[in-house]
Amino acid sequence: MPDDSSPSEALPNPREGRASLPRSLLHDDVVAGLRTMIVEGEFAPGSRLAEKELCERFGISRTPLREAIRVLASEGLVVLTPNRGASVSKVTADDVDEMFPVMGSLEALAGELACLRITEDQLAETRALHYQMILHYQRRELAEYFHLNQAIHEKILEAAANITLSAMHRSLEGRIRRARYMANMSEDRWSQAVGEHEAMLSALNDRDGPRLAKILKEHLQNKCDTVKESLLVQAGNQ
Repeated sequence: MPDDSSPSEALPNPREGRASLPRSLLHDDVVAGLRTMIVEGEFAPGSRLAEKELCERFGISRTPLREAIRVLASEGLVVLTPNRGASVSKVTADDVDEMFPVMGSLEALAGELACLRITEDQLAETRALHYQMILHYQRRELAEYFHLNQAIHEKILEAAANITLSAMHRSLEGRIRRARYMANMSEDRWSQAVGEHEAMLSALNDRDGPRLAKILKEHLQNKCDTVKESLLVQAGNQ
């Protein structure tokens, strides 16, 4: 069963309302859309990004597409090769070993700061997201579960209210999400992940920063182990 993952969702038609969009919004739209396509597995690792097809899909010229591709290359989702264009980067066990401990430390810091700074409204919103996520877990609705899971982590980051931390988190988020989408886990691991989220909410309610930091680091390490196990299985099947 996928680890905190979901099948790809239909993207909104990028052409709709394009003429009235500010250029910066259009750029962000293309970056977000292309990032989602890569993260959710529409393009396999190592596959080439065909500019003509993507331009037609987004209803844009090559210039804004190439700008978006450069952004994703800076995030590590795309590899730019001279005379060969852009391709989707591959995920290796070494990549996972590098990324997840860093993200675990960032999320641990976010947890400590959130416990100091979270407002009552933000705490209530986080609780609501958690209870909705649990409902989808009970129904085994993976797509909905994944998006709410992601939203909870984003709420904690938002409550931390640290611009530098948020920027560093964003620089890794796409690669982490893609690695998680590629992984499969057992029913026991999914149940364990939900239990970890229960513990996160409890620590946040108590505004216990050190406890929440410890839970978040362990949560990311468990995801790291799950992803590496899945990569080993995939390598063995090739």
